[in-house]
Amino acid sequence: MKIAVLLSGGVDSSVALRLLKDKGHDLTAYYLKIWLQDEFSFLGECPWEEDLRFARGVCEQAGIPIEVIPLQTEYWETVVTYTISEIKEGRTPNPDIFCNSLIKFGQFYDKIDPSFEKVASGHYANVKLHNNKYELIMSPDPVKDQTYFLAYLTQNQLSRAIFPIGEFKKSEVRKFAHQFLLPTMDRRDSQGICFLGQIKFDEFIKHHLGEIRGDIVDMDTGKKLGRHNGYYYYTIGQRSGLGLSGGPWYVVKKDVKENIVFISKENLYKREKNTFSVGKFNWILEEKPSVNNLKVKIRHGAKMYNCILDFKDENEAEVKLDKPDQGIAPGQFAVFYQDNLCLGSGVIL
Repeated sequence: MKIAVLLSGGVDSSVALRLLKDKGHDLTAYYLKIWLQDEFSFLGECPWEEDLRFARGVCEQAGIPIEVIPLQTEYWETVVTYTISEIKEGRTPNPDIFCNSLIKFGQFYDKIDPSFEKVASGHYANVKLHNNKYELIMSPDPVKDQTYFLAYLTQNQLSRAIFPIGEFKKSEVRKFAHQFLLPTMDRRDSQGICFLGQIKFDEFIKHHLGEIRGDIVDMDTGKKLGRHNGYYYYTIGQRSGLGLSGGPWYVVKKDVKENIVFISKENLYKREKNTFSVGKFNWILEEKPSVNNLKVKIRHGAKMYNCILDFKDENEAEVKLDKPDQGIAPGQFAVFYQDNLCLGSGVIL
């Protein structure tokens, strides 16, 4: 097949490219320039330049052409503006989910020649055609599985997506990288939000929203324990970064209007929730689940809860977990599963 390969400069996408090459596909690699380097040039060298050097090295070794596609404007108009807006409203955004649905498997499709049959990436996930529907299936590596970040994709997007490393565990992918002697074989996994690179999230927030001094208040006693630089620097369930003694302290509530961050350490269990509302659904199979007993992820990682999904109407449902969670926050995505099948996701209200 003629395949466009999204190459990030990391080990996963590099191995994906080489696995496809070994199968004899006609490949062109693409590096998406979405990092906002001009905006943060005052912080030093741009991390995307190093990523691109590695990506080019991988392609040179494999004899595969590589093209750089600038998508900063599109990224700003979709993912970044959404992120800033959600933070300002006191919610917890997930820009990586929209990066996949709106950019990598969205506007990138429109940038390349329509003769490409598939778009490949280094995600830990699988796509399978079943009963004329494209299913999104979990990776066998529960820690690295990335279906959480892909749960807002549509049938049309999945029909062109291919994930060559989806059937492997991370340890196996590393072995492939060493077998291929890839330039990326010993690169560390990237952490954090894709468009920020090495820039800390707090630096990004400060640049756009500035600092507004406010109080940190003990939820249980009402006592003021300290000061902060803005409610939007904190997320519900956060434990580190409060700079207070006598902890551990957890962020349990934010008053956006009054710019107050509430924390607690006593009776923490009572702060945990096992029910929440969810809406703005994307059902991958284009219909809501036929059963109510499902599994759900509230964040990326191996942890899943058994849950009951009770629909109030087509646009909203209540989720009841089998165990409480202390980090449920509006704006987060809840991603639903039936066994290893990713059904889709919704936004926590």
